[in-house]
Amino acid sequence: MPAIALAALGLMVALPTLSSMRLYAATTQHYVSITVQPGDTLWSIASSHAAPSADVQEVVDRISAANHLASGSLQPGEHLRIPQ
Repeated sequence: MPAIALAALGLMVALPTLSSMRLYAATTQHYVSITVQPGDTLWSIASSHAAPSADVQEVVDRISAANHLASGSLQPGEHLRIPQ
């Protein structure tokens, strides 16, 4: 009997909290696909796709994360997704 009373008390506390919760969907990330050209570096790609006031290092980090890059070396012909 005490377990039932404890469960009922837990529901009385939890339900109002859960019913007032709002869930928000994550914003959709948009990408541009590029093909790495000879001489391209992550920095040059990031700087050409960065907004004028953006930190290029942050753009490099976002490109690396989006493409699961373990290092900064790129191969010509490699396809990269550039977050917008």
